[in-house]
Amino acid sequence: MTRPIDQTVDQTTAPPADRERRPGGTITDEGIARLRARIGIPEPHTAPPQYRRPNVDAFRNVARCYGDDNPLWCDEDYATASVWGGPIAPPPLVGGDTLVGEDEVTSIPDDLRAVMKGDPLRGVHAFYSAASREWWAPLRPGLRVFRRNALVGVHDKASEFAGRAVHEWGGQVFMDENGTPLSGQYRDMVRTERRKARERGKYAKIEPARYTDEEIAEIEAAYDAEVAARRGAEPRYWEDVRVGDEVGPMVKGPLRVTDMVCWHVGMGMGLYGVAPLRLALTNRRRIPSFYYRDDLNIPDVQQRVHWDPELARRAGNPTTYDYGRMRETWLIHLCTDWMGDDAWLWKLSCQFRKFNYVGDTQWLRATVVKHYLADGGRPAVDLELSATNQRGELTTPGTATILLPSREHGAVRLPDPPGGTGSLQNTLDAIVEQFR
Repeated sequence: MTRPIDQTVDQTTAPPADRERRPGGTITDEGIARLRARIGIPEPHTAPPQYRRPNVDAFRNVARCYGDDNPLWCDEDYATASVWGGPIAPPPLVGGDTLVGEDEVTSIPDDLRAVMKGDPLRGVHAFYSAASREWWAPLRPGLRVFRRNALVGVHDKASEFAGRAVHEWGGQVFMDENGTPLSGQYRDMVRTERRKARERGKYAKIEPARYTDEEIAEIEAAYDAEVAARRGAEPRYWEDVRVGDEVGPMVKGPLRVTDMVCWHVGMGMGLYGVAPLRLALTNRRRIPSFYYRDDLNIPDVQQRVHWDPELARRAGNPTTYDYGRMRETWLIHLCTDWMGDDAWLWKLSCQFRKFNYVGDTQWLRATVVKHYLADGGRPAVDLELSATNQRGELTTPGTATILLPSREHGAVRLPDPPGGTGSLQNTLDAIVEQFR
């Protein structure tokens, strides 16, 4: 998407004095109609991806950044003996906001420039609410990846947080250099009026977590148990799974700023193109509204709310917090550890309902809720996913669909991509129809 979108739950990140000087936007029927006129029109996102030709080193770095050390992603000897015959990329890499994908679209046609100009909801607050992804084929090492981006859905709804809200679904689809459609990802940005959102102030009184030695020992024991529970090379056959089976728990935390530093090492700096030194000046001139002056009058990025407690507090939060995409990758990790190397993660969706603050611990669990033959007789199971913090609050509910090997039906057959295999535009058109 051409309009920058941060990977946070909430984007009210500027200090209060700066925010008050900004005009507050209003959601109007005319603005929504203008936004809907853009659905399906490919948009350029011309910034280069973090990885142009991701290899096994990239696979390893991305997996490690969310705590996954499965050798299927990067140990060539181990992966060669698997059903895939070699390393495949961990699912979070095959897509990602800026990880892979050279844009097929480099400019907007002249006859569409008026439709695509500006933001129809200019000044209206935006926060990252939900994500949905699907994977159709594995990404092999060393291949270039191409992408197309478009708005795929606009839904006008009420919001507990800020009254009227617009759910703006952006979609990206990915294909490798051999013409194989790989994946699609869809991002729900909720647009709300800034003044109404600020007046709620519902996060300010949350107390940062403190832990006893016993609680830390419990978390460490849970980490140890995950290693033993990982399915790995032992197939999890469809016939052995039942509705009601429990998955997990998997623990992530207590969250530290160090975890977010490691996240950036693998994932890069995200859609805003955050960069150091002279490159930071170039970026600030490109998107000046993403920068603010700190207490020393030095320009810095508003993304700093993820590692600067004072700036986070000025934005109405008790301390710094994670990226929504982090919890999405954690739920992916829960699924891939449980399903084993022979299975295929087909779909995963999740909602970011509460912040995950530094100091919080997320406990990930899932339950098998459906056991069936999917399209074309593919053995499949559906999971209900959850991430719950140490306060007992559900922060990230989700769902997943996994294709499993079967004694009766054989090895996993990969899903058919929407729109067939002709082009990314066909895939994008099919996705738009699904969102209708």
